[in-house]
Amino acid sequence: MTGLRTRRLAESGLDITTLGLGTWAVGGSGWAYSWGPQDDRHSLGAMRRALELGVNWIDTAPIYGLGHAERLVRRLLKDLPVTERPFVFTKCGLVADPVNRLAEPRRDLRPESIRRECEASLERLGVERIDLYQFHQPDDTGTPVEYSWEAMIRLRDEGKIRAAGVCNFDVGSLAICGNLGRIDAVQAPFSLIHREAALAEIPWCATRGTAVLCFSPMQSGLLSGAFSAGRMKRLAPDDWRRSSPEFQPPRLGRNLALAHALRPVARRHGVKVGTVAVAWVTSWPGVTAAIVGARSPRQVDDWIEAATLELSGDDMAELAAAVRHTQAGEGPACPQDVETWQWEVGVQE
Repeated sequence: MTGLRTRRLAESGLDITTLGLGTWAVGGSGWAYSWGPQDDRHSLGAMRRALELGVNWIDTAPIYGLGHAERLVRRLLKDLPVTERPFVFTKCGLVADPVNRLAEPRRDLRPESIRRECEASLERLGVERIDLYQFHQPDDTGTPVEYSWEAMIRLRDEGKIRAAGVCNFDVGSLAICGNLGRIDAVQAPFSLIHREAALAEIPWCATRGTAVLCFSPMQSGLLSGAFSAGRMKRLAPDDWRRSSPEFQPPRLGRNLALAHALRPVARRHGVKVGTVAVAWVTSWPGVTAAIVGARSPRQVDDWIEAATLELSGDDMAELAAAVRHTQAGEGPACPQDVETWQWEVGVQE
């Protein structure tokens, strides 16, 4: 499967496939928010399989394994001709404790920290320029967001990064940054379970030509069709999902019921349940692409068809009905619900 559909990443000049490969889980064990042990051979195999099937970008971050995921991406790039290399997106702003690897990372968007992290990522990745550089989380050091975004703009002006974006920012912070300089992309959590971004961040970006990259479209495996209460009990001791509210009762039951309700649509199209979950995200108006994780080549095979799956109006209506019936998650169940939800919860720009 090659020649996947692409969409433009704002004014960056980058045309990216509607699915990108996420590397959170390949960071391995021994850090806060780990997914548990991971075999590097499987990680590299997943990356190679994604590229083989037409995916043209990889999203990573220095916090994933405290640099390990970025170093794995470097190993991938080293073995590829320059013309066959994917776009590489990475982040800054989550700084690990230098003594305790398992400690909660510090949210640091001071200008000097941003530049220091950028230089370190360039070295770990072995590239001269980062294709998309993003703030990972809002700052908690007291640094005004204006100072942080001005530092990001300088990196773009200097050519160290090609495009600049943010993750997990609310509309208020987006507006401040947007007034200072172009935001090329916004990363937001968005899935059939976490639908809140449809009320604010996605519409904000749509009216300004900013790309929207949605992470966790399968809600960290809950909507893959392969997760179960039994699987939950077998997660590695340091897997962050063990303490996530979405993986605990009563949410877990509702979330698994929603995954089960996706099966008729999946059967109708001859695809996996997770494929339907991912395609729902990329079908949403204003969404540019989805970031999908994989820990093995087989997992890539399980969701790649979402890049070509066309969900019909009847499919979307059936999925919306499943959301309402199971009462899983929060947010509008379909694009037609957005305006009603905005008024009900008081979300106004």
